[in-house]
Amino acid sequence: MTTEQLPEHVRANREYWDGMADRWVTAGERAWRDNEVTWGVFHAPQSEVPLLPNDVSGMDVIELGCGTGYVSSWLARRGAKPVGIDNSEKQLRTARRLQHEHGVEFPLLHGNAEHVPYPDESFDLAVSEYGAAIWCDPYVWIPEAARLLRPGGRLAFLGNSVVSMLCAPDDENEKSTERMLRSQRDMHRFAWDDGGVEFHLSHGDMIRLLRASGFEVEDLIEIYAPEDAPDSFFHYAPAGWSRQWPVEEVWKARKVS
Repeated sequence: MTTEQLPEHVRANREYWDGMADRWVTAGERAWRDNEVTWGVFHAPQSEVPLLPNDVSGMDVIELGCGTGYVSSWLARRGAKPVGIDNSEKQLRTARRLQHEHGVEFPLLHGNAEHVPYPDESFDLAVSEYGAAIWCDPYVWIPEAARLLRPGGRLAFLGNSVVSMLCAPDDENEKSTERMLRSQRDMHRFAWDDGGVEFHLSHGDMIRLLRASGFEVEDLIEIYAPEDAPDSFFHYAPAGWSRQWPVEEVWKARKVS
C-alpha cells in the first residue's frame, strides 16, 4: 500500500511521529539500557502492573506500534521472539541503532499496525504501550490483533484512561482539570491541533468490541501515580491529579474464537 492509499489518520500520524521522533530518542535509549520492565508515565513496575505474562520464553510476540523498540527488547531478552511494527520510519531508525548497540535483534517493520503483513494465527501475544493502543482505530486494529493471534493467545495494551481523556485540556502545556471538558458519549476519534490523531473508547464500547472480535476480557488495570511521585513530564498527568484518578489503564484479553 502506498502512502497515498493509507487512511487519512495513518498518514497524519506518520507525519506527526516522524516529526516527533527526535524527542523520544533519549527515553528510548534509557529504556533499552535499563532493561527493567516498567509501564506508563510513572514507570509502574511489571510486578505492580502485570501487562506481560510472567514467562514469555518461546512466545511469538507482535508489538503493535513499537516506536524505539524497547518493549520488544525487554521481551527478546526474556526469551520471546518479538516482531515490531511502527508507522514512523524515523522511530524505527532509532530502534535499529539500539538493536546494534545492545546486540539484540528482532524484525522491525515499517507499516500500519491496522494491517500487519503476517499470516493468520502467527503469534501468541500481541502487545502495545501507547502504540496502536491509541494511534490506530480500535475498530480496525483490535480485529487485526485477533486475526494475528493463535487460539488462546493474549492481547495486552496500555493507553490513557477514559477519565484522563475526559479531563485533559486541548493544550498539551496545560494540566488536567478536576472537571470533565468533553463528552464521554460516542468518544472515538480525537484530532489534535498539532496534527496527531488518537483513538479512545469508553469502557462499555471497548468491552463490546473485544467480545465481538473473539476476545474474553481478563483484566482491566487502572494506573495511579505513586504517593511519592513527582509531576510527570506529561502535563496531562500531574501527580496530584493522578493520585486521585487513574491516568492510564491496561486491558488484558484472551482470544477464545
